[in-house]
Amino acid sequence: MFKKLFIQNYALIDELDISFTDGLTIITGETGAGKSILLGALSLIIGQRADTSVLQDKARKCIVEGTFSIKGYKLNDFFKQNEIDFADETIVRREINPEGKSRAFINDTPVTLNLLKELGEQLIDIHSQHETLTLNDSAFQLELVDVYASNEKLLNTYQDSYKQYKEHQRLLNELIEREARSKKDHDYFQFQFNELEEANLVEGEQITMEQELGTLNNAEEIKQSLSKAHFALHGREHNIIISLNEVKALIANMSRYNSSINELNERLNSVLIELKDIASELETIEQEVVYDPRRIEQLNLRLDSIYRLQSKHQVNRVEELLDIKENLGRKLADINSLETEIGKLKKELIVIEGSLLRQATELSKKRQGAIPKIEKDIKKMLTELGIPNAELKIDQTSIANNEFNAFGIDKINYLFSANKGSSLKELHKVASGGELSRLMLSLKSLIAQLTSLPAVIFDEIDTGVSGDVANKVGMIMGRMAEAMQVITITHLPQIASKGNAHLFVYKEEKNKKTYTRIKKLDKAERVIEIAKMLSTQNPSDAAIKNAKELLKT
Repeated sequence: MFKKLFIQNYALIDELDISFTDGLTIITGETGAGKSILLGALSLIIGQRADTSVLQDKARKCIVEGTFSIKGYKLNDFFKQNEIDFADETIVRREINPEGKSRAFINDTPVTLNLLKELGEQLIDIHSQHETLTLNDSAFQLELVDVYASNEKLLNTYQDSYKQYKEHQRLLNELIEREARSKKDHDYFQFQFNELEEANLVEGEQITMEQELGTLNNAEEIKQSLSKAHFALHGREHNIIISLNEVKALIANMSRYNSSINELNERLNSVLIELKDIASELETIEQEVVYDPRRIEQLNLRLDSIYRLQSKHQVNRVEELLDIKENLGRKLADINSLETEIGKLKKELIVIEGSLLRQATELSKKRQGAIPKIEKDIKKMLTELGIPNAELKIDQTSIANNEFNAFGIDKINYLFSANKGSSLKELHKVASGGELSRLMLSLKSLIAQLTSLPAVIFDEIDTGVSGDVANKVGMIMGRMAEAMQVITITHLPQIASKGNAHLFVYKEEKNKKTYTRIKKLDKAERVIEIAKMLSTQNPSDAAIKNAKELLKT
């Protein structure tokens, strides 16, 4: 239930605080008094966009706040999923500052405009006199049939499957595109991989070969130097090792007299052992170093191959080439796995399509079963509303090529005839404004019996009707108000008299400015207001009497 509306600094409203009751609430007032302004402000707290043009005082922010009693309307999940504190009395607020920035709140929690709109659509249904155009919208027409067919649970299940289906389709198309692109790259990647694979690269081989090639290219110089070094150490008659042996012998004789000399003797002994070992290794290396032109050629060929690959891939080490080879291998494996993945997704899509078809077929059958009753009930209500010869035909057909959409496999089209003998045609081709208004009211009335929307607001849905038909429109609204809260803006006294509460919108001039005001009318004030609606600003006794009679009915 919509309990309270607070408006500050919006259009002609400086500040307004309105309380609403359950049942049928009537809002009346002179043309231009600001009834539509109320709806404009209300639209802000159900997610409509706005700018600074709505600010009456450009230096102050605009605030619109609505209080809703939502106990029993199964909205707990919405609050839980969006991490908003739930309260039986929920406050929705919208603020627009002078710079045009907008902020939205649900129970003092900042929220996005989309989230505000999502909640607003579950709290209140605003039906303006221009909304009859939505009758021609195929999605709206189908939605009405689904409400009547009690398809909500089945449709939600179907739409979950449909989302999964579309996501699988998206993934499949993406993989197919990747496969097409990858096939262009496959041969190039494979060539590069094969080239590196055939090179039989070994980690660390480049450094080893470069060192060996350096030795072979300088073999003669190395052998000469090693030979001279070995000769100096151990080859000539008075070599270094012999001289050190002589020194050691001299020191050894003296070491028994002095511990320090003994230590030197031991160190000389170590030096001699090390020098003999060095001399031996010099001789061995010198003998192993052999100039080998064929080996030099082999090493040059191998290194040239490695250098060419490094230059091609812009790296400096064999290890980096091995990393590139590994990466190419992964790319080739991914390309080869795409075909498998595509096949798997295609199989999954077939299963989902089968499930979708079963659900869509069930939806279609339930719609088909509900349509005759909708047509019958609408005809009965339109007869009551002064169109006795009206016919509404709901044409149900399948989408071409057995395709799916978010609502199943059906296309729904409303065909209408207001006059006996006239052929059924699409609504916008045959229905007048008044006929569309009454048709919309009939549909809304039927839906009200089947849904739990807290409140509905009608903005002059009575356009194009008068007299006895207007009285019946008011009666239908009264019946709707037994199941839900109904607020209606009207200019017809027959409808105004049916309300459980009556709010009057008027203008007031203050300090050379015009403001919109609203007040709740008591019984005596209602009589006068309805009498004015029946006649003039100065109602006659007959108009007052007539107003009293209307209020009794």
